[in-house]
Amino acid sequence: MLRLAVPAFLALVAEPMFLLADSAIIGHLGTAQLAGLGVASATLLTAANLFVFLAYGTTSVVARQVGAGSERGALEAGIDGTWLAVLLGVVTSVAVAVAAEPLCRLFGASDAAVGHAATYLRISAAGLPAMLVALAATGVLRGLQDTRTPLVASVVGFTANIVLNLALVYGAGWGIAGSAWGTVIAQTGMALGLVTVLVRHARRAGATLHAHPGRVLRAATTGIPLLVRTLALRSILLVTTWVAAGLGDVPLAAHQVAATVWSFLVFALDALAIAAQALTGRALGAGDVGAARAATSTMVRWGAWGGAVLGVVVLALHQVIPAAFTQDPAVRSALAAALVVVAVGQPLSGYVFVVDGVLIGAGDGRWLARAMVATLVLYLPLVLGVHLLAEPLLRAGVPTALAVLWVVFTAFMAIRALFFWSRIRGDAWAVTGAAR
Repeated sequence: MLRLAVPAFLALVAEPMFLLADSAIIGHLGTAQLAGLGVASATLLTAANLFVFLAYGTTSVVARQVGAGSERGALEAGIDGTWLAVLLGVVTSVAVAVAAEPLCRLFGASDAAVGHAATYLRISAAGLPAMLVALAATGVLRGLQDTRTPLVASVVGFTANIVLNLALVYGAGWGIAGSAWGTVIAQTGMALGLVTVLVRHARRAGATLHAHPGRVLRAATTGIPLLVRTLALRSILLVTTWVAAGLGDVPLAAHQVAATVWSFLVFALDALAIAAQALTGRALGAGDVGAARAATSTMVRWGAWGGAVLGVVVLALHQVIPAAFTQDPAVRSALAAALVVVAVGQPLSGYVFVVDGVLIGAGDGRWLARAMVATLVLYLPLVLGVHLLAEPLLRAGVPTALAVLWVVFTAFMAIRALFFWSRIRGDAWAVTGAAR
């Protein structure tokens, strides 16, 4: 577990560091720029994360094949997913670039924030194919029980991202556009490195590298349940950002940073989920339900305790963290209040992400899709209530309004945890064999 989880933890922490670095660098340009980044990043992450099944679904399929003793079959399934990533990435990139400004205006932010958001999103769209290819290649390597290679790619990419952003934003004077270009270049380099490693694995195993239309289509249809799950999840995140935008630029800027910190913690905890995906898929592929359940119990405990530790750290630093992102005292105050809520919710997050990883590794995509849609339905009245009560909440103070929004968001995690608890108690998720 540790052999898989520790490198995965470091690699996953590096991923949100792209946005943390962007937020810290852009935050010192001004509040409108930081608010614009909040809108653009929410849109960009939605476009990319709609296809997270390229990583999660591929990990499950490849791990099952490895457990069943077919390395060539595992790699050919992974290559199909990579070709699918190229196709989806190109189509999505064009769509996002063309519709950048209308997409940003959907959040209801100020004209100044929308202008910066559209600039960032239009440029960042060029990096979407690389983002999706990196997702797919990473999923294959995780399924092969290799989490070290994605770690190297993430560390190199994050380092390059910081250097490029500082050089282009401040050195070249490109502002928010320089940050977008720096991230695109770093993501492209990561994708090329991961694909190079994947090709080497495939050649050693005698796997074919060319695109097979029938297999690529099967890879796409297999990912549909996880796509539905992700659509529902991204809808929850987007509507939360929309409600924050309705509170004003200061709450939106603070929410952007709080959401980025939350994402950083999510990726940290998701290291255990990655280990859960690989170990569960391999155990069920080998027909060993007992091993899958034993690993699940251990990782659930680790997830809850890991979340508690991260929560204590954030709580201790909730007055310090805002200074790294903005000089605006109003944004700092609102962000500090939101971070208290983020900290308290981390043990719950640890449980949720581990069980999510177990069920993804088991290939339980259809149930995950249904559960997430039900969670969305239950969450919408709560978050829309914050929108309707915006004026009285703001009269109580911007920090109070944003804290309430984050309390409601934590309720979403609680709803999700209840669904997971009911599922994991039974046996319907633990289907054995090389394919579910």
